[in-house]
Amino acid sequence: MSVLRIVLQVILAISSLFLTLLILLHKGKGGGLSDMFGGGVTTSLSGSSMAERNLNRFTITVGCVWFATVVLLGLVERFTNEF
Repeated sequence: MSVLRIVLQVILAISSLFLTLLILLHKGKGGGLSDMFGGGVTTSLSGSSMAERNLNRFTITVGCVWFATVVLLGLVERFTNEF
């Protein structure tokens, strides 16, 4: 169980940093860092650009990985018989 706990903690740390980076790349009310990577170019048919939609998808995916890792880490801690 110790190896599983260490692996989950590493995944949690990496996903936390990556999630923070992705959130900071999102466009705010006055524009954001995503404008540097093509987020400022919008199409006339949609409200958000393709880069912003992909950024949303990546952020949701990493957020789900982060959430699942937290739940699994909690379950490992709960059901471990080490005292």
